[in-house]
Amino acid sequence: MNTRGKATAAAAAGVLVTITTLTAGAPPASATAPGVTHEENPRVPAGAAWTEAYFPSSDGSGVELHADVLRPAHLPAGARTPVIVSVGPYFAHAGQTGPEGWDRVGPSARFQDFVDGAGLMARGYTFVMVDLRGFGGSTGCLDWVGPGEQADVRAAVEWSAAQPWSTGRVGMYGKSYDAVTGLVGNNLRLPSLKAVVAQEPVWNMYNYLFSNKVPRPNVTGTPQAYNSIATMPPMDGDSDRYKANAQYETAHPACLSDNITNNNNPDLRSAYWRARDLAARAAGTGTPLFVTQGFIEPNTKPEDMESYLDHHRGRERGWLGQWEHVRGNDTDAQGRLLQGRAGWFDEVMRFYDQYLRGTRPSTADPAYAVEDSLGQWRAQPSWPVVTTSYDVRLAAGAYLDDGGGPAAATSAPSGRWDMEHAPPPEPLSATERNAARQSVAGARGSAANSYWTWSTPAAEKLRLTGTPAIRLTASTPGNVMVRLWDLAPDGRATMFDENVALLERAGTIAFDLKSADWTFDRGHRLGVQIGTIVSGGWLDVPSGNTIRVSGARLSLDLLGAGADVPTQGDRSPYLDRYLAAYTTVIGDVVPGSFPLRLSRR
Repeated sequence: MNTRGKATAAAAAGVLVTITTLTAGAPPASATAPGVTHEENPRVPAGAAWTEAYFPSSDGSGVELHADVLRPAHLPAGARTPVIVSVGPYFAHAGQTGPEGWDRVGPSARFQDFVDGAGLMARGYTFVMVDLRGFGGSTGCLDWVGPGEQADVRAAVEWSAAQPWSTGRVGMYGKSYDAVTGLVGNNLRLPSLKAVVAQEPVWNMYNYLFSNKVPRPNVTGTPQAYNSIATMPPMDGDSDRYKANAQYETAHPACLSDNITNNNNPDLRSAYWRARDLAARAAGTGTPLFVTQGFIEPNTKPEDMESYLDHHRGRERGWLGQWEHVRGNDTDAQGRLLQGRAGWFDEVMRFYDQYLRGTRPSTADPAYAVEDSLGQWRAQPSWPVVTTSYDVRLAAGAYLDDGGGPAAATSAPSGRWDMEHAPPPEPLSATERNAARQSVAGARGSAANSYWTWSTPAAEKLRLTGTPAIRLTASTPGNVMVRLWDLAPDGRATMFDENVALLERAGTIAFDLKSADWTFDRGHRLGVQIGTIVSGGWLDVPSGNTIRVSGARLSLDLLGAGADVPTQGDRSPYLDRYLAAYTTVIGDVVPGSFPLRLSRR
């Protein structure tokens, strides 16, 4: 109760600062909204009036946050509207992740596609873009969605709700990092936050840098990339206040060094990472949530997604499918929608109108629209929907933890990327393809660098959904990679799911793979490959040990395809690129040792 009172007081203090900023020389309240219009500055979206505001974060730290406010220019200055807020690191006036060559100061164009495409101004919505601490015109030290940035999200929502031009009903919108802050907003249980739209978020911040204590190539490079964004110079035309805030790191260099050091802790159970485990912190939350997630997304992957959604108790909507790190409205050079489904902005605005305005939707949108690995769309009341769940007993075996041996690629991606600029995924290397072809030898127990267990052929079309989980006992320390493959009758196999873990000692370990929605046609088989880490997607240190695996079990959720309810949507263009990159010929394999089936016969 006290925390909420302090946050409200901080928001009220911000109102005073903002009113001072916005009303100097402003027209009477009956006139149209004050601010700079598109006709005066082409960086301002058509139909909007742009102003800037400053207000304190909610944690009492003295951090000052900067916001760019877009109000409908045709409305009276005091007209109260619902507010949609985006909070993130990408709203600096100079550019999103680096200087973009603008010749005059103006609001970020990051979500101008949304402002224009959804007709926000004409619909009578206010759009607010808030710089997280350390970015743009805000002070403070960036902290990778930690307690400080979570306090910023609280402040942004409460400030937006408290403004005289606000109805007090706030939504959040974002993609990637500013989708993550939307998940944070839900976790904070803010009374004024009525709806969140989060496209391609990270569901647990640990997973972007580590997998079960194995670092990813970007473990240091991503913090460096955000340090670079945080130290982006302001524009010459920015106000003195904005410039002073933007240069905060110059006087506080520890912000940058701490961001590197803190993020290099591999222990998921540490206090640092527990504070950033958004899936766990979503328990019992209820803000209406609209998410998108690519199952084969190579950047912000579907890890802990099911955990977050299971913990969330509110209304949910989602587009889930076979795409990369893209928005619901993004298209390719041929005009094809990259997520494959039409009507993104229309559906989003029906969602906002329902929860921010109380308008009953005129169209009945499915709770979840899901594209499977065949490019076919279906409607579901939730995700996942499961017909059968069971544990598979996997074969015992052994592998040499050599990282793929001398023939393995010695270079990984540079690692210096932010969430918006991850490199394209590398196709299966020669080492990975060779390891896959060792199925028969591996199944016989030889110490190759992986071994396999195979299902019997599927007797009917079905799909693997939800989040597969593995449990195994290892004889010695090292590393382990688990991959799932779809083997067609002609011997061609596609790798569709994977994860890795550090084996710190001999004994039993359990971990989840990525969430998936993969369809097996009749006659196809599921292959489970256990072995050394041969992918450049991790920075493992091979132990050189021969690791014997026993007691391995794979937990599966399956869904029948016979009762699908079709919904509109085309095949995502990325799916065919993925299939080309991650399919190889394995050939003959040993007979299956477990059934791939919907129910016990």
